Amino acid sequence: MSEDCIFCQIVNGEIPARTVYEDDDVLAFLDANPLAPGHTLVIPKEHRETLDEVPPEPGEMMFAAIHYLTPIVEDVVDADATNIGFNNGEAAGQEVPHVHGHIIPRFEGDGGQPIHAVAGERPDLSDEKLDEIAEAVDDRAEGEHEV
Repeated sequence: MSEDCIFCQIVNGEIPARTVYEDDDVLAFLDANPLAPGHTLVIPKEHRETLDEVPPEPGEMMFAAIHYLTPIVEDVVDADATNIGFNNGEAAGQEVPHVHGHIIPRFEGDGGQPIHAVAGERPDLSDEKLDEIAEAVDDRAEGEHEV
């Protein structure tokens, strides 16, 4: 746990939250500054700043909780759909340095944008550059970690 982390303080019961789900590894609660009704944050209880720091088992439990909660949240707020996302690191907009997934309910005509809108302007990448990136990721992923 990190003493100055607001999410760790929520896990420890030092700060109240509107908890919607909890198990040994994961806590889910409504976002205090929601982008939509039902906006839910899902966190590992153990302090980790970014996804790459989360060990496999707690990571699996976090994604299982997101999978479980998404249709429930959609149903409760009568949402038409949801965006699921992570701001992974400060440059990606992560404001709280404790990894957390967002379940953001979406409604027809809500004015929101698709996930593609978060990155600003799209880069103009040639087929050669895309092939180079794909090969480098594939080479690096091969043998490093089995999913």
